[in-house]
Amino acid sequence: MEKTKKRNAFNGSIGFVLAAAGSAVGLGNIWRFPYLAAKDGGGMFLFIYLILALTFGFTLLTAEIAIGRKTKQSPLTAYKKLHKKWKFLGVLACLVPIMILPYYCAIGGWVIKYFLVYLTGNGKEAANDGYFTEFISMDIQPIVFLAIFLFLVAFIIFRGVNRGIEASSKIIMPLLILLVVIIAVFSLTIRHTDADNVTRTGLEGLRIYTIPDFDGLTVKSFFTVLVDAMGQLFFSLSVAMGIMIAYGSYVKDDANLIKSINQIEIFDTLVAFLAGVMIIPAVFTFMGTEGLEASGPGLMFISLPKVFSSMGTLGNVIGCLFFAMVLFAALTSAVSVMEAIVSSFMDQFHLSRKKAAAIETAIAIVAGIFVCLGYNHLYFEKTLPNGVKAQILDIMDYISNSVLMPIVAIGTCILVGWVIKPKSIIDETVKNGEKFGRKKLFIITIKFVAPVLLFILFLKSLGVITAI
Repeated sequence: MEKTKKRNAFNGSIGFVLAAAGSAVGLGNIWRFPYLAAKDGGGMFLFIYLILALTFGFTLLTAEIAIGRKTKQSPLTAYKKLHKKWKFLGVLACLVPIMILPYYCAIGGWVIKYFLVYLTGNGKEAANDGYFTEFISMDIQPIVFLAIFLFLVAFIIFRGVNRGIEASSKIIMPLLILLVVIIAVFSLTIRHTDADNVTRTGLEGLRIYTIPDFDGLTVKSFFTVLVDAMGQLFFSLSVAMGIMIAYGSYVKDDANLIKSINQIEIFDTLVAFLAGVMIIPAVFTFMGTEGLEASGPGLMFISLPKVFSSMGTLGNVIGCLFFAMVLFAALTSAVSVMEAIVSSFMDQFHLSRKKAAAIETAIAIVAGIFVCLGYNHLYFEKTLPNGVKAQILDIMDYISNSVLMPIVAIGTCILVGWVIKPKSIIDETVKNGEKFGRKKLFIITIKFVAPVLLFILFLKSLGVITAI
């Protein structure tokens, strides 16, 4: 009981919502959501994603945050406190952020590099063919930028829940939203005439993004959209990574949990949608529908610099604002990933915050160096079960996101739905007399719908199901 009383807590619900939303608003929203929306019929993807966010996403988000507040423990120890035989799930939930942080910081280093390139007025160089590949293949530069990004993250974690995570979120998140809105509005106002004398506008790109395309829709293509949208929810809501359990453990007992969860949902969905408004109209205007086929690093570090270059002098300013926004998003997400690990070390091994953070920083820098070397001295290619040709970063991403996260999510559904029962989570969310408006939906989803959908997603990731 004494340790529970001494546990740090967010000062208020605003700090918690901004920190949790900051975790959710990361690179997955910026470089994956727009690509999937463009690929999967625009408005149809948005519609299915919204439904899943309000059902499937809400259920997992509620379960994890409530588990955190109920146990006042980090992911590594929370599951054991719920049920002694489920300690293994806590270990898996802690492994996910341990695997994610090194390569996320490597990518964060790439963002810093591009931000500095545009800040110094050299954005045209970033648009050159081979610029990105040449940069990540260097021996020293990627490691230096990795270290800079990691130490920025570690600095926030060292400062603790209130002076670090909460305080930084209150500054970074409003700036992030402001930049997203500015770039999104600008993206809608542009027009461009290409070498073939074809004129395209940002509003035409918005139409592609938002209006459903039902041409050629089949049962198979519908399930493809469904699985894509469900997979995106993992990235968008930061579930099955232990993050929301860690953040939930810092929420005060008198806080309105349901209200906060609803706000996180709205915040994340809005930013994910605006990420598409920022990117899809701009890419379509300058590169046509072919430009919308890029995703991941290729979209952010190759396609978009070419778009900014096509804008002339203004492109350097927009590029600088864009990569500043991406840097803020990457920072808030990386902070949450590291906090899930540090809090686990603190709870399991009774370490001080500074010692736990120092240990994890050392682990991340060593593993991150291997990630960077994976593009030069340690380069190799391996075909994954999902058909992707992978290097070290891709393999770490595949194991954490496509294997461990679905297992953790399925395990959480079984534990909550069938072992400790949904009532234990519902009681935690309404213990101050709040109204749980989606209670029946939560029960049905956690017991039946989510495990089935997650199992399908897991089999697809393993390459067992190829028809979807």
